[in-house]
Amino acid sequence: MGGPALVLIHGFGAASGHWRQNAGGLAEAGYCVYAIDLLGFGQSDQPGIPLDNRLWSRQLQHFLREVVQVPAVLVGNSIGGLVALTTAVFAPELVHSLVAAPLPDPTLLLPLRRRRAPWRRRLHRWLVKFFTWLVPLRPLLALLRQPWPLRLGIGSAYHRPQRIDAELIRLIQRPASRPTAARALAGMVRGMGLRPAQATAPALLPRLSQPLLLLWGRQDRLVPPAIAQQVLQRAPAGLCQLEWLEELGHCPHDEDPEQFNRVLLRWLRQQPTGA
Repeated sequence: MGGPALVLIHGFGAASGHWRQNAGGLAEAGYCVYAIDLLGFGQSDQPGIPLDNRLWSRQLQHFLREVVQVPAVLVGNSIGGLVALTTAVFAPELVHSLVAAPLPDPTLLLPLRRRRAPWRRRLHRWLVKFFTWLVPLRPLLALLRQPWPLRLGIGSAYHRPQRIDAELIRLIQRPASRPTAARALAGMVRGMGLRPAQATAPALLPRLSQPLLLLWGRQDRLVPPAIAQQVLQRAPAGLCQLEWLEELGHCPHDEDPEQFNRVLLRWLRQQPTGA
């Protein structure tokens, strides 16, 4: 192939098709481009087991070993960026470099803390499990996948509402309409809410050994740009580069694919041989 492999990883609620405007341009630039559906999203299975960035990373590791078969550049939007980071730390031999656009993890907003008391951990686990039992996720999903609340929800992630087209609506609506969607959502709430501290971004970032590019929409309302500074502070010195994307929101790759690809390709060409 003409260039190294790029693996595109979607964010929460999306699917591999969310890279519909990016994959072609990246392939034309000489890269071998892949995109996957994380478990619970897109056309993948929707199990009721706990789903978190560790499990999605294991899924990605299998894909890298069995399909890609060479160290790859991982490009993740939103939670896909966290999956990319998790994979780079737990399976560094599979990852050449990574891009997070952006890198979401609520724990980045918390101060460094000592280990919680056992009773606090038990209370936290009980509250997460109680929430998934108490909240009626099936009727909630039925409401949210209706056109107007769905468009409203997507609008919170997009700074440019004109980019929200019928294709994007269908891409998000179809998986949410499957009968197994509610149990998968419950599994995500449990998985992400109960994951150990070692699986959070503050613990993963200091262990990173590959170059990391942060692409952050300046108008991101879901993951505040202030979190980008937390990422820079926790990543090893010299490994992390931050690029601001003006007038873009939480999904910069889809809002302005030309600008996104241009910045990404410029950074890739600056990397050591192999990218």
